[in-house]
Amino acid sequence: MLLEKSALTLQARQHFGLPRNPFVDDVQTTDDVYQTPSVRYARAALLDCARHHGFMALVGESGAGKSTLAEDLEERLAAGAGGGGEVVVIRPYVLAMEENDAKGKTLKSGAIAEAVIAALQPHATPRASAQARFAQVHALLREGQRAGRRHLLLIEEAHNLPTATLKHLKRWLELKDGLRRLIGVALIGQTELRRRLSAQNAEVREVAQRCEIVELEPLNNELEGYLRHKFARFDLPYEKVFAPDALDAIRARLIYTPRGGSARDAISICWPLVVNNLVCRAMNAAAAVGSPVVNADVIRGC
Repeated sequence: MLLEKSALTLQARQHFGLPRNPFVDDVQTTDDVYQTPSVRYARAALLDCARHHGFMALVGESGAGKSTLAEDLEERLAAGAGGGGEVVVIRPYVLAMEENDAKGKTLKSGAIAEAVIAALQPHATPRASAQARFAQVHALLREGQRAGRRHLLLIEEAHNLPTATLKHLKRWLELKDGLRRLIGVALIGQTELRRRLSAQNAEVREVAQRCEIVELEPLNNELEGYLRHKFARFDLPYEKVFAPDALDAIRARLIYTPRGGSARDAISICWPLVVNNLVCRAMNAAAAVGSPVVNADVIRGC
């Protein structure tokens, strides 16, 4: 159960004294990223992967903030967080990527090689044969390493990678200059990626045994801090928006029990994007009825 996107109405913005929607285009600097313990660890893991040519998968539900953390990593690296030396982030385009060619276009290792060449030597022409193209990639990575650069292959929507490409990632990590790896790999994907990288999946066993999986957690106990952070960016105190009983009502509203399931099957969907949509609805509703703040009754009616 997810909530449709809700825009904050002009009436609601005027009611709460906001110049614009605090949940739209809300992360413009690294300071805008709210750091739960889960997010803090994910940020550290991504940076370590970039610095030391690691291999990891960042996994989370839709709206958990995965893409934001990938963009945050690039911002931090551009600001010098690479730890003494440039880190080149290589992001293959995944606009039409699907797991198989019946649904869309698969991302194959050949396309990844083209992305590497384009990032490291933009005006170079990829060699025609696969053997020559991968030799070209190896040479470029080696040259970059010797010049003090590091390289990170960052693939979003990685839950849609074809199995063959997942298997090939181990071979990318085996590109070395002596004992030193030449490239790290960070996969960003939804929870299906965790299942696909299970050690019980014989097809990708070698990859699963080498890939650290970092999973983003729902906000839950961090919900108040998250909302305070969002409204503080607009100098609006949390108490000017929410009544004391609103927080528990939001958490209760964002518990989902699958059809036919029992209480033990209930799961939290308290993800940032879902919270944003619910809070927008609630602020619109509060403004419409003239309630000074969002309270539990307003939340339950959304």
